[in-house]
Amino acid sequence: MAAQSVSATSPALGSRIVAEPKIHDSAYVHVFSNLVGDVRVGENVIIAPGTSIRATDSMSFHIGANTNVQDGVVIHGLASGRVQGDDGQVYSVWIGQNTAITHMALVNGPAYVGSDCFIGFRTTVFNARLGRGSIVMMHCLIQDVEIPPGRFVPSGSIITTQQQADRLPDVTPQDQQFVKHIIGVTQSPRSSSHCAEVSASIPPIKNDMASTYQSKSASTEVVDHVRQLLAQGYRIGTEHANKRQFQNGGWKTCAPIQSTSESAVLSELQGCLSDHGGEYVRLIGIDPKAKKRVLEKIIQRPEEAPMSLNGAAVSRSHSNSSHVSISSNGAGSTDGSAAAQIRQVVNRGGRISVEFANKRQFQNGGWQSGGFLSGSNESAIMSALNQFMAQHSGEYVRVVGVDPVAKKRLMETIVQRPNGQSGGSITPIAAAANSVSASHFSAPSVSADLASQVQQLLNQGAAIGLEFADQRRYRASSWTTVPTLSGRSAGDILSTINRFIADHPNDYIRVIGVDTKAKKRLVELTISRPGNQSTPALTQSYSAPSSNGYSNGSTASSAPLSSGGLNAKAADHVRNLVRSGHKLTLEFADVRRYKINSWQTAGVIPSGGSESSTMNQVQALAGQHAGSYVRLVGTDGSKRRVLEAVIQKP
Repeated sequence: MAAQSVSATSPALGSRIVAEPKIHDSAYVHVFSNLVGDVRVGENVIIAPGTSIRATDSMSFHIGANTNVQDGVVIHGLASGRVQGDDGQVYSVWIGQNTAITHMALVNGPAYVGSDCFIGFRTTVFNARLGRGSIVMMHCLIQDVEIPPGRFVPSGSIITTQQQADRLPDVTPQDQQFVKHIIGVTQSPRSSSHCAEVSASIPPIKNDMASTYQSKSASTEVVDHVRQLLAQGYRIGTEHANKRQFQNGGWKTCAPIQSTSESAVLSELQGCLSDHGGEYVRLIGIDPKAKKRVLEKIIQRPEEAPMSLNGAAVSRSHSNSSHVSISSNGAGSTDGSAAAQIRQVVNRGGRISVEFANKRQFQNGGWQSGGFLSGSNESAIMSALNQFMAQHSGEYVRVVGVDPVAKKRLMETIVQRPNGQSGGSITPIAAAANSVSASHFSAPSVSADLASQVQQLLNQGAAIGLEFADQRRYRASSWTTVPTLSGRSAGDILSTINRFIADHPNDYIRVIGVDTKAKKRLVELTISRPGNQSTPALTQSYSAPSSNGYSNGSTASSAPLSSGGLNAKAADHVRNLVRSGHKLTLEFADVRRYKINSWQTAGVIPSGGSESSTMNQVQALAGQHAGSYVRLVGTDGSKRRVLEAVIQKP
């Protein structure tokens, strides 16, 4: 029967109604739905309770035959902007035939939704066109784009550029079958007798769905997310947190996934889930061009066992032994990828080194070097690697390819984990998008993982800082914070970190990523521990000057002041401060006080003097503290420090 009792309410202030809804006799419109204005409802359309379909002024809405508009759907339009329907007429919103608009979805005109489409729960479509047969899953945003016919939009996607829309994958028969089940289960009844028929048919449908999609909500869904993100050119990342950190929003970023190969990404993702069993783990989709996140989805919780990402997309070996044997003929659970990449590095004249870590060290990024593998050929190196893995059973082991000439890392991969699993495919670091060239830093003080971590934080607009602590303070969790690092690029930041590591060889050092808007920490990563085997040479300053000529926490030069006057960097700092009318102060500290950031005032330089006289006074005052660290401090009129620069070292 046709439900002619349609609720009519007053439209928004300032609008006017020029037409009444036109509802086909065979359509079912629930009495608790709200239709206003020129809304044309076709044959056998079902409009569930709680929907709001409001066309005001000169708007026209069209809802095609056999379309299903479910509970809580909102269909509205703007006063301007129109689309052409399949009948050649102009509409604010056109919805074709046999289309499903599911619970709580929002369609705001101008919008065109073709026939045989599916729009998932809480999805928003605005100023967009969806081609025939498109499937848009849950919690998506489709705006200012045209989705080609027959494309699949995964849950949580944000599609706001045409390039993203064109990269979407095609709908598969499995996707179509899933949509048919959803539509079949949610069809609204027209009568109580029909309701009984539908209710009776739901259990077998659910059973059928359970057999076909029993893993859709877990591992298969994660695989689908990864596949769709990679298909759109996005990068994959992960974050983890224990219960306390989760409650405080203190997620920690895992080692970045450099590969763009689906199998390699899923393999590394599986390792992350295993490494952080008993913790929250969430999957991150990153748009490297727009430098923003497109997906954040929790894929593991503390009460859940790590899922197995198996099936067609990924296959991981599980061994009862504590280590995995890698052979040069491609055998072993790494499917020969480790052997192939090691062979590639060796053929290029590179060297192979190994690093190991227990679970605690692995979580803190505290890898220990096992040295270079000896061997004149590939088989000898493979044999040495297998021996090293056997010696460190129950620990993480990773292989590092090094270019001895350019002094940079060519690749990194984990080949052994404590649970007996192998690592993923080896991905050359240089091939990864948004990676930072290893020539900007020296290993092992700053690894390629840290370079990618820094780049990722910069892409998110986060501020980067450092903290350090001696062994006693480290045990008491009493870290000393260094001012936020300045630099226009990841290379500048990494140069700063290298210098700081060199200045604190006997301290623990960690990198902090801070969300300045939310005022919370995103990352806490320990990058150096007492007794590091090597640190980079001291070169230039901690970081490049900022736009105002100053750089917080920088050093003017690694060399002490000479008797002939200030070095060029220190002189530039003094000159900028004098020209800006800032107050100059010198502070000094011996080695012990320097380590705990406890500075003492050496004296204040009187203002009003010329640049040359001020430089001479700085030089004379610094000379009184030979054998100590001396830093220059600039203060503005509000007594705020605008510069802290070390200009002399013992």
